[in-house]
Amino acid sequence: MTKDLFTQDGKRKYLTAEELDRFIKTANEQERPEVRTFCLVLAHTGARISEVLALTVDSIDFEEQTIIFKTLKQRTDRFRVVPIPPSTLDALELVHRIRQAQKTKRRSNGGKLWSWKRTQAWNHIKAMMKQAGIEGAQATTKGLRHGFGVRATERTRNPRLVMKWLGHRSLDTTIIYMDVIGEEEREAAAKMWN
Repeated sequence: MTKDLFTQDGKRKYLTAEELDRFIKTANEQERPEVRTFCLVLAHTGARISEVLALTVDSIDFEEQTIIFKTLKQRTDRFRVVPIPPSTLDALELVHRIRQAQKTKRRSNGGKLWSWKRTQAWNHIKAMMKQAGIEGAQATTKGLRHGFGVRATERTRNPRLVMKWLGHRSLDTTIIYMDVIGEEEREAAAKMWN
């Protein structure tokens, strides 16, 4: 077992595709629009909670349909560009009025999309996980990040692309997501059994 994706007693630390879909569905039904957009950005980008909290109106590129993250875990300033679904871009625009804010020079809160501290943001995620019926070691922001990594690796089969999106410095860090048993591996095993 890959130590980063499982606890010491073998419990999964990443959201499955079904859990990730349930989290996104629950987020889309959230009454507080700023909580909804925060959850959607986390789920669709695999970004760290601190990276999402650091986003400003200038981090959103509507033309390219991307979000530009400053990778906060490394000592030097590094930026990465992550594609985002059009529906999440639309939600960001509707809730945060990003295009209008990008045109103005005066911005409240330095142009940040969310003014929360890390603890408040974590509490929103915890509540959303509970609403979505997700419990266990995977019901965390790190579980969302790992779930994104697993899903992106399964769907793209391109670890270098996933490495770029997650802001990893080493391909070895990203390869862990290829060790997860996915649909492709289950189909191969089913052929073996028949």
